[in-house]
Amino acid sequence: MDFTASAAQLLNIKADSLILPTGPQLKDSADALDKSLDGAISSLIKAGDFSGSSGETLVMHIPGVSGKRIILLGTAGANSQQQQIKVIGAGAAALLKTPSVKAVWVGEGLSDDSEWQAGIVARSIQAASYQYAPVPKSVKKSKPKKLKNLTYWAPSKADATAAKKGLIYGAAVGNGMNAARQLGNLPANICTPSFIAAEAKALTKGQASSRAKSRAKVSTSVLSEAQMRKLKMGSLLSVSAGSVEPGHLIVIKYQGTKASTKPVVLVGKAVTFDTGGISLKPGGGMDEMKYDMCGGASVIGVINALIETQMAVNVVAIIPAVENMPNGNATKPGDVVTSMSGQTIEVLNTDAEGRLILCDALTYAERFKPDTVIDIATLTGAVISALGKVTAGLLSNDDQLAEQLLSSGTRSGDRAWRLPLYEEYDELLKSNFADIANIGGPQAGTITAACFLARFTKKYKWAHLDVAGTAWLSGAAKGSTGRPVPILMDYLRSKAG
Repeated sequence: MDFTASAAQLLNIKADSLILPTGPQLKDSADALDKSLDGAISSLIKAGDFSGSSGETLVMHIPGVSGKRIILLGTAGANSQQQQIKVIGAGAAALLKTPSVKAVWVGEGLSDDSEWQAGIVARSIQAASYQYAPVPKSVKKSKPKKLKNLTYWAPSKADATAAKKGLIYGAAVGNGMNAARQLGNLPANICTPSFIAAEAKALTKGQASSRAKSRAKVSTSVLSEAQMRKLKMGSLLSVSAGSVEPGHLIVIKYQGTKASTKPVVLVGKAVTFDTGGISLKPGGGMDEMKYDMCGGASVIGVINALIETQMAVNVVAIIPAVENMPNGNATKPGDVVTSMSGQTIEVLNTDAEGRLILCDALTYAERFKPDTVIDIATLTGAVISALGKVTAGLLSNDDQLAEQLLSSGTRSGDRAWRLPLYEEYDELLKSNFADIANIGGPQAGTITAACFLARFTKKYKWAHLDVAGTAWLSGAAKGSTGRPVPILMDYLRSKAG
């Protein structure tokens, strides 16, 4: 899929489809195009066939012009970035339903920020192009069946130059989302901890084959259970103990700028299947527990996007990958394990396993002397009760970092909402038999889970994204969403030199 930007005469650009964002009042290019078509667009509006309301689409077939069809895309009422992103998504979906090979997107009628808008257009088209591949080729980019080229038309050369940057960035983010979605959608008998480790290594191999074209350095290492045992990662290993699938700690280093620049560390939870362990989950809906690795999948998606953009930032991705199963070796409720930090943990519920693998990974992150650390996890059902399937839960020990992530969420449309880390919540984690219990009772489950993680993040700036409500959809639309790749990429872009 090729994305280009142009400020040439709009009617001289040959394409199968032209996407025209407009409200009921035709302005600028929409007005000029209507006049060239003898009022065909305004006639449809007057007849009530197209109202121009936000996200509305109408396909006009125009014989005898360079474009075979015009897709009218309603913009009325789309005043916020979130609304504008939804409008663009509707336009992308409408375009891909047509047999278009070449298309033109008119960069007017929504935002005045050409770079941002072009980025959302490219991201939306790539994301809408995703097709699940049952053959496990998870990092392979999704390709539209027919659409091969999209030209983003801008009203000036300056806007076109800005749009080119946005298209490159947006396409990479969309591809990163699709890589994360593909990993998340694979069944757990294929997408095991070892499979994820192999995919992470494939990133390095792919980068090595294109080394001449890239400046970033990417390397992957995978720690075995024996190596983790030497590091005294007793908490992480207590989760993998019940599975025949060995656990792994996957470390991907992306160096896009000078080595002396402190990295952002992304820690992604990857429980490739979560039965709950001895604290067994109910059977209904358990098939969706293959999505409990979407935190790790999103981190791999981010690395994909970084490689594609060659972003000037240093990132270390840490993915603790395990399977949580019940057997004779499995950790039992009431067991006490020792984390890499030396803190002891009373495991009151083996279905609160994500925090047990994350805490050792967060301790391991200290060795990279990070600028910031962000962990991403499908951690609690409580976050769905609090925020639904709309926004991720955000908790942080640093106000500035939290505000930066909230801003990135707004700008990318991949929003988060901050919850508190008050001491009163932390007190709920007291244990009579260990330094800390792994659950804090029935109240404020998302917050107490983050309070648990905060015990292991005192040496750096840290934020936690609970994406249990946003990482996948259920029902007829069942599937991984690729979130939170957009918010993470926007944050990293703000850090890039």
